Amino acid sequence: MEKRHTQIDDIIEAMQKNGGYATLAYLNQNVDTSTWKTKTPFESIRCYLQRNKDFFRIQPGLWALEDYRDTVLEKFAIKENEKEQIETFTHSYYQGLITEIGNMKRLLTYTPPQDKNRMFLDKKLGDISTMKEMPEFTYEKIVKRARTIDTVWFNERNLPNAFYEVEHSTNIINSLNKFFELQDFRAGFYIVADTKRRKEFDDKMSQSIYNPIKPLVRFLDYESLSNQHSKMSELYNSLMIL
Repeated sequence: MEKRHTQIDDIIEAMQKNGGYATLAYLNQNVDTSTWKTKTPFESIRCYLQRNKDFFRIQPGLWALEDYRDTVLEKFAIKENEKEQIETFTHSYYQGLITEIGNMKRLLTYTPPQDKNRMFLDKKLGDISTMKEMPEFTYEKIVKRARTIDTVWFNERNLPNAFYEVEHSTNIINSLNKFFELQDFRAGFYIVADTKRRKEFDDKMSQSIYNPIKPLVRFLDYESLSNQHSKMSELYNSLMIL
């Protein structure tokens, strides 16, 4: 008796076409849900990924097929208990998500020179950011400092819209000091990290020296960033169809 084709099979087929892995954003755009009898196909995809043994999670918002585990982890140079490899992949992955969100918002995106050749999945970060050089938007001393920020969004006037620092294990103080120097710009400031670092962030922000930037700086955990990326891709995809 022929095996019935299921919705899980649709997800598996989309992942296979992408090399055995995919972001939620990719699946939302590439899984054929036309025959699914549901008004919330994207939520269904998320539930299947979380509950089915055919899939495993690499990072929030990034999934792979269990049958492709070794191939995918080797592709991304991820080895269990290899802290430096895991940290390098994690840092670049979230830089990539931030950059793609900025692109979908139709902002200009910047990646610093030292990170341009780092990989976001199968692409270089420098290839997905839209700005090759940081504009001289103010005094050289401040621009030089801004060039060290992990990801920067600019508006159409080449002025900063948002500054993002990904803090997987490094000292949050370093990023806060950068933000302190950039506080005069009408921009958002974000520390992106695992949710378990939220208390550390709050402790650092409670120091009186950071009072001037306390209302400006926000903590964004990995899961929330991933959800934002997925939701933006759904919206972006629907607008492209119209």
